[in-house]
Amino acid sequence: MDYTNKQIAFARDKSTQLSSLTFLEDRTSHTTPNSPKKINKTIEIVSLPSLLMSSTVPLNIGIDIDEQLICSILSRAYQQVSITVINEQIDLDILAARRPDLVFSGVKYFNFENRKLWLNDYLDQHGIAYVASNKAALDGEFDKGNAKILIKKAGLATADYFTTEPDEHLTEASIPIAFPLFVKPVASGDSKGIDAKSIVNNFADFKSKVADIWDKQNSRSLVETYLSGREYSVGIFEDSSSGKLTAMPIEIIAPKNKNGQRILDFDIKRFDNEKVIAVKNATIREQLSELAKSAFLAINGKAFGRIDIKLDHRRIPHFVEANLMPGLRTGYFYISCHINLGLTYEQMILRIAKNGLA
Repeated sequence: MDYTNKQIAFARDKSTQLSSLTFLEDRTSHTTPNSPKKINKTIEIVSLPSLLMSSTVPLNIGIDIDEQLICSILSRAYQQVSITVINEQIDLDILAARRPDLVFSGVKYFNFENRKLWLNDYLDQHGIAYVASNKAALDGEFDKGNAKILIKKAGLATADYFTTEPDEHLTEASIPIAFPLFVKPVASGDSKGIDAKSIVNNFADFKSKVADIWDKQNSRSLVETYLSGREYSVGIFEDSSSGKLTAMPIEIIAPKNKNGQRILDFDIKRFDNEKVIAVKNATIREQLSELAKSAFLAINGKAFGRIDIKLDHRRIPHFVEANLMPGLRTGYFYISCHINLGLTYEQMILRIAKNGLA
């Protein structure tokens, strides 16, 4: 079984995936021996103990990864590769004292005695390389309203919008943009809170959807002009040495819902019911690539990420949202690498590590 098929099998079988992590211990629990044929670098894959106890992804995980699989891949190329579980602050301090050449992790922050400690900022303070963006960039990306502010400041196309919560916009006249509108949580991933009722055509539907997001997602709503065109995601690789950005566009086609609309909602993503294809139209491909690279720079992305884009009714691409810590299983980022660059899963992971070490 090759790495890609193995990864797909892990993603489909949660029980297998969790049992594969049971070898983790309080400290470094798996280390490969030195080999003269491997690159003389030390890489630590940082994980959380909570991953051993739950099949759900904790809020402080930005990149969903299979630590064991990635350790196996990196061990083929690098002399010292280990998985380190962080239980408390002292574990992180010990890691910093070891000064690995690279930390490969999807953890955004730790909760130490009711205090958040952001991993990548901590690593910056200790001069240790890592694979993704820093806290400042992640803050701008996670709040969709903040991301759109940065995009507008850069002069890039994005739908008109405002944010709201129940009882904030009390009349139809108080709404600053025209129907139809698209309503989603202002800070959420994986299309949570998005469904057939996200497209609203009147004030009553607007109030209902905003209340639903407030109640179920505990979030304010981002309300924007509905973009009726096709939907895309563009993977981005940044060369750490040269700063050159490589854009990898893909088209995502959701099945039509009961209203005849294609909405990439939570259930479609969860059950993999969407279709993902290459972007073959040269003009659209170029427009998507340029917008995605400009957006990545505008939100201060680093190393790699994903930019989501939709066309309006005139086929003009508009920025929708960004993900600077995209999942590294078999989701959109990997698919964009495979379709555009022909990378295997193993090659993608090795490229991310090599870029981080640069």
